[in-house]
Amino acid sequence: MNASAYSRPLNFFWALGLPLAVMILLLSIEPTRLDFALADAFYDPGTGFIGRHSAFLEDVLHDRAKQLVILIGLIAIAGSILSLFWPPLKSWRKSLGYLVLAMGTCTAIVMPLKKLTDVPCPWSLVQYGGNQVYSPLLSERPATNKANLCWPGGHASSGFTLFAFYFFLRDRRPRLARLALTTALALGCVFSVGRMMQGAHFLSHNLWTALFDWLICLGFYRLMLYHPTPSSEKATSATPAL
Repeated sequence: MNASAYSRPLNFFWALGLPLAVMILLLSIEPTRLDFALADAFYDPGTGFIGRHSAFLEDVLHDRAKQLVILIGLIAIAGSILSLFWPPLKSWRKSLGYLVLAMGTCTAIVMPLKKLTDVPCPWSLVQYGGNQVYSPLLSERPATNKANLCWPGGHASSGFTLFAFYFFLRDRRPRLARLALTTALALGCVFSVGRMMQGAHFLSHNLWTALFDWLICLGFYRLMLYHPTPSSEKATSATPAL
């Protein structure tokens, strides 16, 4: 392997350790008070959540945005298949395969986790005009609660799954990779706030989504694309390289 085939150094202590530390913190100290404080800010007792019936939030920021991300995923699949036959894309074959697997996995885990955890949406809770009772993430669900699918945040994943483009580009186009990372964070946050304004999710639901998607994209990058230099295999850089 020549020098150009090596990846830019990545400090896995920070890239992996920090998200895991945040997960442990969220499990140890569930941010219930912050979740409800933000939900209260978006809730009007007389009319409900301020964004519940917003055409922009539902039709544009939710439906159209989700369709756009699906289109991006389909383009990645098409590119991956095309790389098997078209020589100009041959050098991108593994990277395109990474993109498909990372984005697909980020999307695929959402519904199984929703069904496993059975967490109600804010708009379903009695505090906000619903009929469901709140319970912490790891606690037993009340017998009266039925068919709740709100953890983790599904629509937030439409933005955070684009973390995959950061890793897809980081060893080939570093500046563009940083732009992709910023874009993924921005879109994930915008989608998260939009759904919070509609009463569909608490902040923590979307934060968990961001953490899951980052770790999935990081994990596939380490397995498929990361080729450390001999020196970086022996020692980790003192500062993170993004």
